[in-house]
Amino acid sequence: MKEGLLIVISGPAGVGKGTVVGKLLERNPNIKLSISKTTRKPRPGEREGVNYFFVSRQQFEDDIKNDNFLEYAEYNNNYYGTPKDFVLETLKNGFDVILEIETQGALQVKSTFEDAVLIFILPPSMKELYNRLKKRATETEEEIEARLNIARGEIRLLPKYDYCVINDNVDKAVEAIEKIIEVEKLRTRRFDVQSFLKE
Repeated sequence: MKEGLLIVISGPAGVGKGTVVGKLLERNPNIKLSISKTTRKPRPGEREGVNYFFVSRQQFEDDIKNDNFLEYAEYNNNYYGTPKDFVLETLKNGFDVILEIETQGALQVKSTFEDAVLIFILPPSMKELYNRLKKRATETEEEIEARLNIARGEIRLLPKYDYCVINDNVDKAVEAIEKIIEVEKLRTRRFDVQSFLKE
């Protein structure tokens, strides 16, 4: 069985990563989402084991000590991490796995998992990103400004990613990611020449 592809998706808060990833999963049953662990409190409507596994700081730090994460990072005073076992097992079973994580974690994954495909989702413009954050109505003006500053720092890391997709239309963004996955699977380094010649 051919091992699946590890796809890492990042982008600033408010860019619509969750919506794009949700639609991608809906259309592609062979893609599985890795659910991250976090120490932050659930937002309204978020569900345990669906959006995140919500854990205490102590539990998270125990997982770090036990090397249970593929990557982890502290972002906005909260820990976020990718449980290692689920990802490795799912890839081995031939499924593609998506990690929806921030830039610090994405670059950690790339350094330990060279085969990972890193995709950065961009807003159409910084002004549009501000509008989307404002529309969420979950943060103060000050918090929005802080998020925009974080976003600028994240966008500067774009050259370290393999691809960028502008999310000005969810369906088009999903189609672009599907094309990236298709192309990545055609790369010669993913082709098992030895097995082919043995047949």
